[in-house]
Amino acid sequence: MTIVSPFPNVEIPETGVYDFLFGDLSDADRDRVALIEPKSGSTTTYGQLVAQIDAAAGALAARGIGVGDVVAILSPNIPAFATVFHGILRAGATATTLNALFTANEIRKQLVDSKARTIITISLMAPQALEAAREVGFADEDVVILDGEGLAASGHPNAADLLGAGLRAPEVTFDPATHIAALPYSSGTTGNPKGVKLSHLNLVSNVAQIKPLQGMKEDDVIIAVLPFFHIYGMTVLLNAALRARASLVVMPRFDLVEFLANIQERKVTYAFIAPPIAVALAKHPIIDQYDLSSLHTMVSGAAPLDQELGDAVAERLDLRMLQGFGMSELSPVSHLIPFDGGVGTVGVDAPIASVGWAVPNSENRIVDPESGADVPQPTEGVSAPGELWVRGPNVMVGYLNNDAATAETIVDGGWLRTGDMATVDASGCITIVDRLKELIKYKGYQVPPAELEALLLTHPDIADVAVIGVNDADGEEIPKAFVVAQAGSQLSEDDVIAFTAERVAPYKKVRAVEFIETVPKSASGKILRKDLRK
Repeated sequence: MTIVSPFPNVEIPETGVYDFLFGDLSDADRDRVALIEPKSGSTTTYGQLVAQIDAAAGALAARGIGVGDVVAILSPNIPAFATVFHGILRAGATATTLNALFTANEIRKQLVDSKARTIITISLMAPQALEAAREVGFADEDVVILDGEGLAASGHPNAADLLGAGLRAPEVTFDPATHIAALPYSSGTTGNPKGVKLSHLNLVSNVAQIKPLQGMKEDDVIIAVLPFFHIYGMTVLLNAALRARASLVVMPRFDLVEFLANIQERKVTYAFIAPPIAVALAKHPIIDQYDLSSLHTMVSGAAPLDQELGDAVAERLDLRMLQGFGMSELSPVSHLIPFDGGVGTVGVDAPIASVGWAVPNSENRIVDPESGADVPQPTEGVSAPGELWVRGPNVMVGYLNNDAATAETIVDGGWLRTGDMATVDASGCITIVDRLKELIKYKGYQVPPAELEALLLTHPDIADVAVIGVNDADGEEIPKAFVVAQAGSQLSEDDVIAFTAERVAPYKKVRAVEFIETVPKSASGKILRKDLRK
């Protein structure tokens, strides 16, 4: 059965991202601070940002880049990221964002697959960018190093070369519904990383869909530590914050002390995090050394956040703790607990462990992966788990050059199969159980790794943990925990196994333990289970 969003539909203008974000910029808005670089204290107003975006678009157009071309960005979070990203879109080109941790070989693969013509980076990442660029046959002038020596000195344009001429932005025309604005890469529900084709309308739709649920206002100060190159940071932080005329405190990487200091010094009001940050906020003793009272709301995404951890952060920091769900293929947000927790907007309070309700203008199905039948929505309580399907204007156009994968993911008239197992309650509130592919099958029973991870994180001697399925000596798949112990802990394998055995059904308990230094995670906070399987 179809589960319709409980929120009223929102207006989604059929326009490009630039016009949607900046087309109605008022004189008062132009003087507002858009971006803050906390180490130097430098700020960029909305007026300055738009002028920089226009100049970047003009410079790219002068280089022959426009509709149909792809430009790659290899950069951490810096204020110039906003200029470059939106300058590319303003010029009518497509931005493909690269993970800032990529090796030269990984960069080369994405440049080749996306058919990028130019790569824009910074000095810190220039060696791997240049190596990849040489391998794909880029000329020196096709590698822009924003903080480099410049075209005359090095052959590589820098920010001054790009913006200094002050060229007018070009007049471009395209269909927002089909023209690709962003091309992030995702593993999707199966296989190797694939280019996710997100149209201007996809990105515009998703900002419009989440705006009334986030409750973000122009006087909010938002800490931007999640990477802009990832779709979470690109839409939820960069685009949504700019549309709200809020201020972004831009951090190039997560450092707990800097994160806390920036919140204290910049009076940050709104934070978007991934669960690993929540673990630190709940458990680390250094938190008490900082005044974080300016924070009123924190949203977790990118990986499941369990109830106890969410409650611990909310109580310790005295704020609203919310959770959302999404994926690159959904631009990315499909579900969100609204800023009021759901009481005023839906009439019930969403558990923190849930991801809330379908965003406006969208609908869901919960589908039994074995039978293909819809799981019925209950009149009370919670449904049986099934794969979450989503339909709405935020669903991607498709995968780049991969019609087969697109056909496997978008089915039956526009429904996107998320690959995530979920339940639904009587109000339509969705809770993610685990990735369909990552469920451990022990003696025919399904064991969600996320459930065991959430439980183990409640142990005072466990700093972090990941659970995967491994085969035992008899070839039976069993749950194995990779545990990061708290400093000074005497925690043993038997302790971990006993802890789970006392708290879950026998088939769910952890049956093997390995102690490690750190849990491998992506830039967005997702556990890299494939690295643990090596």
